[in-house]
Amino acid sequence: MSRLFRSSRIGVCLAIIGLICMGIGIYRGEASVVLEKAINICLECIGIG
Repeated sequence: MSRLFRSSRIGVCLAIIGLICMGIGIYRGEASVVLEKAINICLECIGIG
């Protein structure tokens, strides 16, 4: 039982760290840069861009 608790605890810690990193990226304005790059890649695949 302690192994299950330890593994889920590690998963929760990693999820929290990931959310913190996402929050920092959004705060720095990197979300719009990523969205712009994703749009450009999609338009190039279709052949419009």
